[in-house]
Amino acid sequence: MIFSFQITDAVVVAWILNATLVVPELDHHSFWKDDSEFSDIFDTDWFISYLSKDVTVVKRIPYEVMISMDKLPWTMRTPRKSMPEFYIDEVLPILMRRRALQLTKFDYRLANDLDEELQKLRCRVNFHALRFKKPIQTLGKKLVRRLRVMSSRYVAIHLRFEPDMLAFSGCYYGGGEKERKELAEIRKRWDTLPQDLSAEDERTRGKCPLTPHEIGLMLRAVGFGNETYLYVASGEIYGGEETLRPLRELFPNFYTKEMLAGDDLKPFLPFSSRLAAIDFIVCDESDVFVTNNNGNMAKVLAGRRRYMGHKRTIRPNTRKLNVLFQTWNQTGWDTFSRKVKKIQRGLMGEPDDPRHGRDDFHEMPSSCICQRVPVNRSATMQTRNLLSQVR
Repeated sequence: MIFSFQITDAVVVAWILNATLVVPELDHHSFWKDDSEFSDIFDTDWFISYLSKDVTVVKRIPYEVMISMDKLPWTMRTPRKSMPEFYIDEVLPILMRRRALQLTKFDYRLANDLDEELQKLRCRVNFHALRFKKPIQTLGKKLVRRLRVMSSRYVAIHLRFEPDMLAFSGCYYGGGEKERKELAEIRKRWDTLPQDLSAEDERTRGKCPLTPHEIGLMLRAVGFGNETYLYVASGEIYGGEETLRPLRELFPNFYTKEMLAGDDLKPFLPFSSRLAAIDFIVCDESDVFVTNNNGNMAKVLAGRRRYMGHKRTIRPNTRKLNVLFQTWNQTGWDTFSRKVKKIQRGLMGEPDDPRHGRDDFHEMPSSCICQRVPVNRSATMQTRNLLSQVR
């Protein structure tokens, strides 16, 4: 799925360069093999209109620019977490010389710590300009209504236990040689990890998602009863129904988009990004959202739920919980529950849980909400002086 932070930062970079932004092209070569375009997922006209006072956005490179270029647009990849100064010093001269420039692999290519005006622009893009297409919104809201008919409250879990997630993170869950070969094949195919990675070490370091069973045990331990309604956002689960069964047994009121949508989901089935967008809507509307991997979608959802009005987001302490789960059935339930509650302190989505200055911007949009944090004035003035030279 194309995540909004990449598009958000592309808009901010266009502002920094005083450049016209062409509606972003989505990656069609990822593991998910989704050929959706920006306009298949987001409302393009709304995106262009909403940002018109900030950045000029066009649907394609103007014809007169195309014919003036000797070749296709020049491509380059910028370093991760680059500051505005880099774009002014290194990217702007190329753009002015070439007239059109394509920045590739635009994930985390802009620094998180920017001055307040640029952070506010990020907010306008991320939480207002990006709006899902009408069919996606309609189905997502329909699923929310169907859940609300059954229960006034529900918990959404971004389970993130798909084969690609386990392979990319280098995780191992005790499935023997069969699991090792299957996940190694995915890693080899996409050349994502060194082949000597220790999968066991990754779990002990807290770099792996919990299993569906472990997520269920954590929720029961912190106080969610078996009458709780769960919405599970996920693609193909590694291990299939066998892996999901323990979670279903802990929470019989278990639902997915496939279960709730029925035939309404058929037009979306070939497109993983659109399916993820439907999950995004249902998770966003939930009373409690549980992340199982602090990845891109989870960060954007957590930030949105704070920005739009506080709603609880629970983040498992995977490092400590993985250690506890190795011996959890050797102690009584009361002892286990007490330990889980202690481990999860500060991660249960209370209003004062977020750590200003440590969490990712998209997870904690601090300069966009009422509680203000100090701004690095010297850095702000330096950036402003640089920007004034090119605007």
